[in-house]
Amino acid sequence: MGPFELISKHGEHEQVLFCHDPNVGLKAIIAIHNTALGPALGGTRMWNYKNEEEALIDVLRLSKGMTYKAAAAGLNLGGGKAVIIGDSKTQKTEGLFRAFGQFVNSLNGKYITAEDVGTCEGDMENIFMETPWVTGIPKDFGGSGDPSPYTAHGVLMGIKAAAQKKLGSDSLKGMRIAVQGLGNVGSHLVKYLVQDGAKPIVADIDQDRVKRHVDQYKIEAVSPDQILFQECEILAPCALGAIINDQTITKLKCKAVAGGANNQLAEARHGDQLKELGILYAPDYVVNAGGLMNVFVELEGYSGDRAFEKTRKVYDNVLKVFALAERDGIGTHRAADRLAEERITTIGRLKQRHQGKSSRSFTTMREVHNR
Repeated sequence: MGPFELISKHGEHEQVLFCHDPNVGLKAIIAIHNTALGPALGGTRMWNYKNEEEALIDVLRLSKGMTYKAAAAGLNLGGGKAVIIGDSKTQKTEGLFRAFGQFVNSLNGKYITAEDVGTCEGDMENIFMETPWVTGIPKDFGGSGDPSPYTAHGVLMGIKAAAQKKLGSDSLKGMRIAVQGLGNVGSHLVKYLVQDGAKPIVADIDQDRVKRHVDQYKIEAVSPDQILFQECEILAPCALGAIINDQTITKLKCKAVAGGANNQLAEARHGDQLKELGILYAPDYVVNAGGLMNVFVELEGYSGDRAFEKTRKVYDNVLKVFALAERDGIGTHRAADRLAEERITTIGRLKQRHQGKSSRSFTTMREVHNR
């Protein structure tokens, strides 16, 4: 299937930019899905894709997901994403990221980038040398740095909302919560859970990480292939996507699912099946929006306290999705999509009605970034 057919198949994207600079080995794709609510914001992923078609499919899917995440979070942002084709462990150079920054800059603020899988603060710093349209830059440059504590805090709020809805209280004291994955987000989440008196059960493919957490927090650990099937109140996936699938779903022993991983449902029908099984699902892109909220605050002029305060809104957003699902008799995953789509449509119409004001958020953010 050719690139134009793939773009048509994966949603109505506003713009897809192919970025190539052979002098520094840059092959990248920027996908802007929708800017009805504001400029498209989404991270840059560096991954050793099998081929360019796989990279294109990934960036199209991820950029659409960012549109829904921003809309459901109540942010004045659109959805975009970028992928750099390459090995993040061996092919990173200053020149590569600065060349990529020039392509970002050519979009004049329509797309704002950030960290993602395979990229870090230092990479954002190099991009920042060429464009103001980047977030997650080091704190020394007025940025927010690592977004994972804020993503994890939002996940904590999502877990509390799920507990409130399913168990009648948002107190996590004594609650068994199975955390799959101890990367940056999972590690911070475990810390927050322990502080709240919960009893995390953890697993990760990196046994050194597991040992550090068990030693530090005196918590239980199980093997990676058993974590999904633990007897617990809440399952918190914080690693791979598509973990709720035909092979796993009937073996789940949790009362609710609320975690930081993206695309937890292998297919939409698995969300419907969770509803039939009586397992409450807190939609992943609503729960894990804390990192996006954090970099949005960076665009306004960064304050860590304000970012943490903003991530508390994940609690209300998740409850809003639950209420909509109950009202309309649909799965929570479908309710989240409906909530996002209604906001995109409503605000999009308002912007069309007042075209003279439609660029205001772009201008304001550009002025802030050039501070």
